[in-house]
Amino acid sequence: MNTREHEFDALITISNEIPPVAGQHPTTVDKRKLKKVVLHHLPWSEILTQAVMQKEYRGVADPDQAWILGELIRYLEHPRSGAMEFSDMGAAWVPARDAVGAGTLRPGDAFAQEVAGRFDALVRYASLKLGRQLGIEVVPALNRRDTTDPATRTQSLVNQLASEGTMTGGLKIPGAVGPLAVTADLRAGKIICQVDVDAPKEGRPATRVNWLVRQLRNAPEALRIEAFAMHARGPGNAELLKVVRENPIAIIGDPAKELKSFRVAQSSVAGTKRGTGRGAFIDSFLAAIDDFYEQVLQNLKPWIPAPPRLRSLEETAVPEPVAPSLVSTAISSQDGPLPEKTPAHPSPRESPEEGGAAVLLRPAGEGPAAQ
Repeated sequence: MNTREHEFDALITISNEIPPVAGQHPTTVDKRKLKKVVLHHLPWSEILTQAVMQKEYRGVADPDQAWILGELIRYLEHPRSGAMEFSDMGAAWVPARDAVGAGTLRPGDAFAQEVAGRFDALVRYASLKLGRQLGIEVVPALNRRDTTDPATRTQSLVNQLASEGTMTGGLKIPGAVGPLAVTADLRAGKIICQVDVDAPKEGRPATRVNWLVRQLRNAPEALRIEAFAMHARGPGNAELLKVVRENPIAIIGDPAKELKSFRVAQSSVAGTKRGTGRGAFIDSFLAAIDDFYEQVLQNLKPWIPAPPRLRSLEETAVPEPVAPSLVSTAISSQDGPLPEKTPAHPSPRESPEEGGAAVLLRPAGEGPAAQ
């Protein structure tokens, strides 16, 4: 179809391909052909996610439209529709995996570029899948540079894969205590999910550790807890949750230093196969994210300071003596409780008159001569 002949403003493509970054097209197109037309792409997974969120969480007022949307969801979720699953890491997965294991992967290898792109696409698919389960919009945690320049992001992943044998991504979940970071370690055959949590701003170091441990009462004992001190560099002190539960000071290096943050991490076995099913990398990656969110992340809440309390009369401090010349007669919140007044008794030589005035009574023979 020639969009220029039909004077179309935009062209939208739909397929199973998931671009690493939203807004990026999976197919390379000559930019000269896009001067007068805008090219968009929608993966079937994103369409399914938006359909489920609209019907199940936002709601559809019209019954007929709700039924039609439900049938579309039913069709897209069917295993034979071919429109739902991220099912293949690509032909470059096996040679890249083997090269990482042998330590021979180079940043210039073409298959490394393909694997890095597929990994980012998997992270985006995991975001759509988790968002569909939660009923919120979950997106990959990318900085502005990676969003505007996906090629730079891909090359950074390739360099990381060649030097460390790992690839790292993240999911930004609304309401979560922090982004869910996920690392695929191909050398160790592990998938590590972790989140960074700010420590409370008050209390002793052991009190701050216990604040975190109480929120992880149902988390697995193999969870790794790492504590970072204020103004400290490098890695913090780390222990398994089982040890920290019994001894909170196990991750406190110097009790005199204030704890700044914690890192909670969970490790699981990574599959090696390029497809899906038992022993596949994709299924192990998605399962690791779901388990970490369910057992750890959804139970963590940020620390909130207690609200200030009103002072009682007993807690109000007794004010220090003030010079009479500095005493104000105006009412102030700094004034203490007023003393109880005792009724004034007139002097035996005074007699109250009407209106509250007092007249001095003198014995006879004193004062001016009587008229």
